[in-house]
Amino acid sequence: MPKKEQPSERGASRARNASERQPPRQRRQTKPNTQQPQQKQQFNKKIAQEPILPLQSRQRLSAETPINRMVNGLPLPRQTAVETYKILEWQRYRERGRKQSAFERNPQSDRGNIVNNLNVPSSTRQQRIRRAKQQKKAISPLIYGARILILGVGIGVIAGTLLSIFDPASRMPKKNSQLEATELQKTSNSFAQQNLQMTSEIEPLKKQLQELAAQHSDLTAAAIFVDVDTGAYTELNSNLSLAAASTIKVPILIAFFQDVDAGKIRLDEMLKMEAEDIAQGSGEMQYQPPGKLYSAIEVATLMITNSDNTATNMLIKRLGGATILNQRFKSWGLNKTAIRNLLPDLEGTNTTSVRDMGNLLAQIHQGKLISLRSRDRIFEIMRRTVNKSLLPQGIDKSATIAHKTGDIGTSIADVGIIDLPNGKRYLAAAIVKRPHNDARAEELIRQFSQKAYQFFSQASN
Repeated sequence: MPKKEQPSERGASRARNASERQPPRQRRQTKPNTQQPQQKQQFNKKIAQEPILPLQSRQRLSAETPINRMVNGLPLPRQTAVETYKILEWQRYRERGRKQSAFERNPQSDRGNIVNNLNVPSSTRQQRIRRAKQQKKAISPLIYGARILILGVGIGVIAGTLLSIFDPASRMPKKNSQLEATELQKTSNSFAQQNLQMTSEIEPLKKQLQELAAQHSDLTAAAIFVDVDTGAYTELNSNLSLAAASTIKVPILIAFFQDVDAGKIRLDEMLKMEAEDIAQGSGEMQYQPPGKLYSAIEVATLMITNSDNTATNMLIKRLGGATILNQRFKSWGLNKTAIRNLLPDLEGTNTTSVRDMGNLLAQIHQGKLISLRSRDRIFEIMRRTVNKSLLPQGIDKSATIAHKTGDIGTSIADVGIIDLPNGKRYLAAAIVKRPHNDARAEELIRQFSQKAYQFFSQASN
């Protein structure tokens, strides 16, 4: 009877038989899985589309969470491992002190990029976030400028309001225009008297002038004579505005030398005579062809010595025009002196007064408006005046006079400074309004000059 096999032996024999029938497992050749890369891509895409919400504050994970399983060394599925890695990455963000990550700002836009962002170094992510904040905070220069403009306008409005409230001048009652004109006239008169240094009026001489003027009721005479050393004076209708004729050229000459002193004009500067400058009447320049050049000092000299109207128009243009000159005359205290027409002013629209002319000559004598060198040049030019039919006829030949005459049909005038043989000096100005070319006006000025010269000569002796 055969011997019965034991169970252990039967199992061992079966294993040997099975091993003989099949080759070893490690030697089995299996086909490569070509579907694995596709499955991996599908898996990553699926994981990227699933939202992973961050942990809330004070939220704890249970023992069955994937993190605890991973800590305890338990195996995790692939999807669970990726989710766990995301949670750990989120906790690293919070540990670094990030107040707000890209996921917190816009979780919808980062839903598909969170997996890719996990592979980016933390320094690169910080640079991107920093640049985004800087771009968000940057202000456009145009907006910045608009804000500054609005702020400036607001400050200006507030400042103007405060000034209007606290300015006492705005609450003062406005003066009457007639009262202002009276005050201005008083101021100008006091200014003129200060320049003229008029101290006491010479009553005997004034009486003589009045008697001479009364002999010609149809003539309107104005005159002023002032001793520049003592201030003694006499005047007749001195503030009356009359036609200046060519005496208007005296303040123009002063303005010219003012600009010479200021360096605005050179004495040797060449001025071109244009066709529009040529004027009829007195002077020889009108007979020269347009375009001829003259030096500035030559033009100024011919304006006074020959009373050349063309030269006068050239200087008016060179000095800036009549408006500019009138403003300068006002600044000198000449309230009745104005240029309203180019030369020749046959209508008599250019006006002045004997007080204005006396005031101007007094300032020239004192060297207030121009330099002493220019003053000497002016007196030297005025001494060369060709026409000596008015004031020079009333003085002695031993005396010298620097003057300028004026002559139009309705007015005759002469203004100047007389030097006596004994060194005394007085200024004189006389204007007579007359019927057209009435010769009595010329004789009246000669008589005025004679009476004044006699008085000042006797007073000096």
